[in-house]
Amino acid sequence: MSMVQVAIFGAIICIMAFTPFLGYIPLGFTRATIIHVPVIVASLLMGPKKGAALGFLFGLTSFINNTMNPTPTSFVFTPFYSIGDVSGGLGSIIICFIPRILVGVVPYFVYKLVMWLTKDLVKRKSGISSVGLVLAGVSGALVNTLLVMNLIFVFFREAYAAANEVAVSAVYTFILTVIGVNGVPEAIVAGILTLLIGRVLLKKNVRERLGLRNDIGY
Repeated sequence: MSMVQVAIFGAIICIMAFTPFLGYIPLGFTRATIIHVPVIVASLLMGPKKGAALGFLFGLTSFINNTMNPTPTSFVFTPFYSIGDVSGGLGSIIICFIPRILVGVVPYFVYKLVMWLTKDLVKRKSGISSVGLVLAGVSGALVNTLLVMNLIFVFFREAYAAANEVAVSAVYTFILTVIGVNGVPEAIVAGILTLLIGRVLLKKNVRERLGLRNDIGY
């Protein structure tokens, strides 16, 4: 049953990843994504270990997409793409996988913390924390965006500046702009979708029918 549940979420991630304009939305210089949403929801439903595994799958789809269908900055996600004299490397692997794995871990603990802080209030209501779901969704999206963009600055600041035709001295300002224009809307959408999906799937009778168990305490 556990393997089937992971496989279902994995299939959703793959469908979103390889369906044009669904999971990865091209923005010219980069891609916006909503693939983190099923990873976040899976983390809440099945725990951080399975969430991390699905986060790895999320990273793998990004790796494949940036290798097979690159944008000008795909070298930051794959060592198998180069532009001019610039190519990816070990930093590309770190950027592509570590933040995505954490997308499947951080939301679980954020939601667990909110449940612990508001346990009396939650018990009097539905047993589900709406605030926790929103914060879990937002945290999952932001851990992806913030880690990816800051690791780009650490590993590829000069190459990233050249690919986007900005001065090296201004590259972090450019990165902050990407975070604001791209990352913040992604986080808002993730928070809303996690709330809507989570309020259905986290209901006790639904979880029992699906055979879902975790140790969050609801």
